[in-house]
Amino acid sequence: MADDCFAHPRLAALYDPLDPDRGDLDAYLRMAEEFEAQRVLDIGCGTGVFALLLADRGTGVVGVDPARASVDIARAKPGSERVRWICGDATDLPPLQVDLVTMTANVAQAIADPQTWQKTLRGAHEALRPGGRLVFETRDPARRAWEEWTRENSYRLTEIPGVGPVESWVQLIEVSRPLVTFRWTCRFAVDGQVLTSDSTLRFREREEVERDLDAHGYVVDDVRDAPDRPGREFVFLARRP
Repeated sequence: MADDCFAHPRLAALYDPLDPDRGDLDAYLRMAEEFEAQRVLDIGCGTGVFALLLADRGTGVVGVDPARASVDIARAKPGSERVRWICGDATDLPPLQVDLVTMTANVAQAIADPQTWQKTLRGAHEALRPGGRLVFETRDPARRAWEEWTRENSYRLTEIPGVGPVESWVQLIEVSRPLVTFRWTCRFAVDGQVLTSDSTLRFREREEVERDLDAHGYVVDDVRDAPDRPGREFVFLARRP
C-alpha cells in the first residue's frame, strides 16, 4: 500500500510543487549514460519526474508505482506517452529485459517490510537482462537523519498555482530501529483542510543490503556517495551476472 502522500489525490498533487529541485536525479541520469542504458525500469516512479527525464533523452522507460494518484499525475504530463506506466510494484511485473533498474530517493527505504523488500529485489533481478544493473540509494543509519525531522526544520508556506497557499511540515513520530516513522502535514489555506500522511522508512546497514543483494544473485560492483549529499547516503550499484 502506498502512503497517503502519494496515494491521496490532493496530497499527490503537491509532491512536485513542494519539491521542485530534483538535482538528486542528476547522478542517476549520469549513471544511465555511464552504463549505456537503452531500457530502464524505474521502481517507485511516483509522479514520473525521473522517467520523463530519461524519456526526453530517448531512453525506453517503464515506470511502476503502487500509488494510483501519483501515476495519474505522471500520465497527464507532457511526453508521458513515451513511458510505459504500470500501477503496481516490482513483485508482479510483466516480462522485461531492461539494462537498468532504478529506485531513486526514498524508494528503497520505503519498502520497509522485509518480505516485500526481498520480493522487490527478486522482481528487479528478473526484469534485468544478464549484465544489467540495479541502482538505488539508502541513508547511512549512522548519520541519524531523523533527528532533523522536526516542524521547526521543515515548516514552510508555499504558494501553489491553482491551489493557493499551503502550509507543510514534517514531524518525527517514532524511532524503533531500523524503522523510523514520521508524519507529513499539509494545511490548505483556501478551505482550511488539514491532511496528514504517516510514512515509515527502514534504515538498513550497508552490510545488510550487501547480504540481501548477494542472496538474490547480484554482484555488488560499487557503493558510491550521493554527490549532492556527501557522507549521508549509500548508493548501491549491483549487477545481474
